[in-house]
Amino acid sequence: MSLHNHIVARIAAQGPMRIDEYMTTCLLHPSMGYYTTRDPFGAGGDFITAPEISQMFGELIGLCIAQTWLDQGSQAAFTLAELGPGRGTLMADALRACRAVPGFVEAAQITLIEASPPLRQIQTETLAGYKLTFADTPEDLPERPLYLIANEFFDALPIRQFLRDGDGWRERQVGLEDKTLTFGLAPAQPQPALNARLADTTDGDLVESCAAVAPVMDAVGARIAAHGGMALIIDYGDWHQTGDTLQALRKHQKVSPLDCPGDADLTAHVDFEAIAQAAPSCAHSALTPQGVFLERLGITQRAQNLAAKLTGAALQTHIAAHHRLTHPAEMGNLFKVMALYPQGGAPPPGVDP
Repeated sequence: MSLHNHIVARIAAQGPMRIDEYMTTCLLHPSMGYYTTRDPFGAGGDFITAPEISQMFGELIGLCIAQTWLDQGSQAAFTLAELGPGRGTLMADALRACRAVPGFVEAAQITLIEASPPLRQIQTETLAGYKLTFADTPEDLPERPLYLIANEFFDALPIRQFLRDGDGWRERQVGLEDKTLTFGLAPAQPQPALNARLADTTDGDLVESCAAVAPVMDAVGARIAAHGGMALIIDYGDWHQTGDTLQALRKHQKVSPLDCPGDADLTAHVDFEAIAQAAPSCAHSALTPQGVFLERLGITQRAQNLAAKLTGAALQTHIAAHHRLTHPAEMGNLFKVMALYPQGGAPPPGVDP
């Protein structure tokens, strides 16, 4: 049975599915889910993330973390964690760059928070030579200083969608019409969790919520507040959002989220305000465009140093990678960076206070 047929049968038997239920089924079904059955990254997958575009991305993030570690007194032992680490490319590039910082790699307990068995295997291969710990959730992280990376992690967390209807909300659902998956709306009812949105929305406005953010950031924020460290969150989205941002990507092309469940990546834009509010014990930076962040960390100088050793097609690919990561018309403005750090401390380098 295909995942599409499984979902159709489930809806026929149990009624419409909430959007978060649909996303979770599509992405994490044990035997037919998108992330549980494949490696979706790179040219042969469905999308390419920044670490796969150029080594410079991971290198600069690693040095940003290492400088923050130095600024906080070079803790003797700390957790270096990544949420949803893909193929392990970012962490590998970060660790390679950080070998130039005395004591950093030796003090780091590298922990990858990953749900996909195929990706865990790839990460183990990519990071061969390092002692790795895997965790299922941030709640499993030990009580010690935490330096955490979350690059394109929060956009894959399941969301719910609600359409404003008077002082109530109609939840968007996935249902059936002649055995075809289709979007529909549940009857209007109060949603106490959305009471604050009644002040900035009108009838017909759609808002999204992500319940999965709270436990993740509660665990991360608690460790940073208690022991020190920082979290660097990089994703597409904005501060305080309205509107439908659910999207699907298959073979590097946008498709309908209902077209091919289990065979397309499903994501939604990240509400950075909700992430910051879920970790009230920490200070947070302002949102900084990815291009600005990388330029402040020295990506152009690094690009020039690497370019000096390249010619021909390799040089052109390198120049294109720098442009894609930083240019406002590419990833430079679409992706934002926010850092969490201890109250009263200084923000990490590269971000706006």
